[in-house]
Amino acid sequence: MDLIKLEKAIGYKFSEPELLIRALTHRSWTHENLKGKPDHEIRSADNESLEFIGDSVLGLAIAEILFRKYPNTPEGGLTLMKHRLVSAVTLAEIAASLSIGDHIRIGRGEEHSGGRQKPQLLANTLEALIGAIFLDGGYISARAVISFIFADVLKQISPETSLDYKSLLQETLQARKLPAPVYTLLRSEGQPHDRMFYVEAQWEGGSAAGFGKTIKAAEMMAASRAIEALQSSRPKSNQKKKLG
Repeated sequence: MDLIKLEKAIGYKFSEPELLIRALTHRSWTHENLKGKPDHEIRSADNESLEFIGDSVLGLAIAEILFRKYPNTPEGGLTLMKHRLVSAVTLAEIAASLSIGDHIRIGRGEEHSGGRQKPQLLANTLEALIGAIFLDGGYISARAVISFIFADVLKQISPETSLDYKSLLQETLQARKLPAPVYTLLRSEGQPHDRMFYVEAQWEGGSAAGFGKTIKAAEMMAASRAIEALQSSRPKSNQKKKLG
């Protein structure tokens, strides 16, 4: 665990290195190495609480950055860009680019199963790292680090490039630990040169329909409606986890 190397990669030096170590400690490590310790000591040594804080800090910082970058963009466009930026997919890619996997403390079982490369584990650790920076240096420091490590994706993101509702739906379901949606062509109507396609998106616990001049367009509408349905029925447990 080369803490100095990681600090250089994120552009931040910790006043309290213990916070950085905890941010990099997966629960599998504490369960293997702190056997016999009281439960509260084991829980206070892993990064899950820091992940909870980091998730909220990240959401706030990204919302602020996007608002300042696109001051005239409607809320819907800002929301789409934010969802894309804070998705597990994006977080895992950024964590991999920073080689965070090389620094994580994980248990032997997790190590043997390729834990250092698991996208969800990398994404969670990056959130924990952001939480640790917030506790160590405050919101301004955390926002500065987020701006730095997200610089490349922030250059690429725009309201236009974020209108991929199918990817957003998949990421939303993934965050809830649900399987990917299944799209079914229900029917098509009209002449060959003027055909309308009707598609249904199904996921565990619900479905939504869409239509369009192409199957892809119909799938996009179905995914958009699915996202609306999921957001309106968001479970309280998820609301507690995802404050950002």
